[in-house]
Amino acid sequence: MGLGVKCLAAVSWVVLWVVLDQATSSLLSQFRRGQAQTSAATSSAQRQCTQKPSPVWYTYRAKSLDSPDHDGVAAGENRAAGPSQEDLERKNEEERERVSATAEADTARRTNTERQATIVGAFRHAWNGYREHAWGRDTLRPISHGHEEWFDLGVTLVDSLDTMHLMGLDAEFAEAREWVSTSLDVGKDRDVNVFETTIRVMGGLLSAFHLSNDTLFKDKAVELADNLLPAFATSTGIPLSDVNLFQGNASSPKWTAESSIAEVTTIQMEFREISRLTGDSKYQELVDKAMTHVQSQPILDGLVDLFINPHSGVFTKGTLTLGARADSYYEYLLKQWLQCNRTEHRFADWYRTSLAGIEKHLVRHSVPSHLLFVGEQLSNGEFNPKMDHLVCFLPGLLALGSAHGVDAERSGDHLELAQQLMYTCLQMYFAMPTGLSAELVYFGQHGGESDIMVRENDRHNLLRPEAVESLFVLYRVTGNDMYREWGWNLFSAFEKHCKVAGGGYTSIGDVSSVDNTQPRDKMESFFLAETLKYLYLLFGDDKDVLPLSKYVFNTEAHPLPVWESVT
Repeated sequence: MGLGVKCLAAVSWVVLWVVLDQATSSLLSQFRRGQAQTSAATSSAQRQCTQKPSPVWYTYRAKSLDSPDHDGVAAGENRAAGPSQEDLERKNEEERERVSATAEADTARRTNTERQATIVGAFRHAWNGYREHAWGRDTLRPISHGHEEWFDLGVTLVDSLDTMHLMGLDAEFAEAREWVSTSLDVGKDRDVNVFETTIRVMGGLLSAFHLSNDTLFKDKAVELADNLLPAFATSTGIPLSDVNLFQGNASSPKWTAESSIAEVTTIQMEFREISRLTGDSKYQELVDKAMTHVQSQPILDGLVDLFINPHSGVFTKGTLTLGARADSYYEYLLKQWLQCNRTEHRFADWYRTSLAGIEKHLVRHSVPSHLLFVGEQLSNGEFNPKMDHLVCFLPGLLALGSAHGVDAERSGDHLELAQQLMYTCLQMYFAMPTGLSAELVYFGQHGGESDIMVRENDRHNLLRPEAVESLFVLYRVTGNDMYREWGWNLFSAFEKHCKVAGGGYTSIGDVSSVDNTQPRDKMESFFLAETLKYLYLLFGDDKDVLPLSKYVFNTEAHPLPVWESVT
């Protein structure tokens, strides 16, 4: 997801060595032996990529999927003489291997089908808790059987529409559709956050329309977009963060006069899609103006500051990070280029520049195990070895850009970087006793430190989707089944530590304790919209379901179509 709020209070450290458990070690040994197969659909950029050895990343060489030659006659061999005993034994061995490989493939397909069905069951469990205890409300409190109101827009319901449609949950989808028709009021007298409302509610409505062809969802999305437009009424074109949907009054949040960079640059895909659907260019013009203004400001090698003043249009010098309040800025640089069918090259240029800046200023390796990670640069220029879980969106983004040739000369390098960073994200899970990642971690940079360290106030897990999102994209790009195995490990940890008996899943307060996870009694809407959706797609064998060549996922995992033509 885009925006997150973190507490960084200076408190005691929990130091955790990166130690793989038995299951993880087995997975890695399989990975070293190269048992994972590379998808035949992998782009030529990936097929030509030569993986470099790394102390922490295990490369693999794909085995041939070609069927054995059943002719059994070598060039120049005399057919009349018949096959020799040696030839017969060779053919028998080849046939046994073929039958064995076919059986293994069938078993794998059954296993993935069963796993996908289990994911659907998990969604039903989450949805039933919401339906029973928080119907039409924004957020479920699964333990207390209550709810939390945020914007009073049925956020969890709307955010989940496309997931239900993809999973074939027709009855649930129909019931939710009826609520949208009769109860969703996108013009009520209430202040909402423009960014969150756009990615979750507008994005959810748009994707529901594209998957179902039901114009109800499109009409609601357009109405919502119109009610959010007052936020753009600034001299700079940088939108204010909040707007009252009925009164049309826009404002900054009470705690600051500024907007975060993610808020003002992660609404573009949705508003541009509204323009395409309606034929009215005003929506796209407004968000393009905001993006262009951001690019006009002083930017260090493509890296942007965290906050910008909507009235002056000037950055507030601060931390350079790919974590909270900045992450999805970089995501939408690439995705806007993909959305417009790779015709607006400025987005690709900005993306390439930012990647070079990330590699130059933010990429480091941990001590002692040499884990590649993406840290932060503080306002005084010092490096901070902190990485939010949110940054785990980056492996998927790198793989997506590599597959689409956004930087053809460096596609192989970017894919390798994606794989190494994915491994680090997995270690953030496997290092914890629960098998779940903390909200953010610090990496050792000096002798005597551990690779991964977690502060007490950062031990929580919010059911976030970024790691499984990247596993899904990397699987689609490479065909490497290890990403599925790792995804199943992550899902199993959610099932074990976050599932609530009465329905729903809860975020937890302490991933470092198996005995006392400190459940927080909250199920974020993105668990249904993103985490479970990406897991469902990860275990699907039909690559024609939302192919990455035809759909682009917004930062809330809502698929929007690649434009067939751009006028």
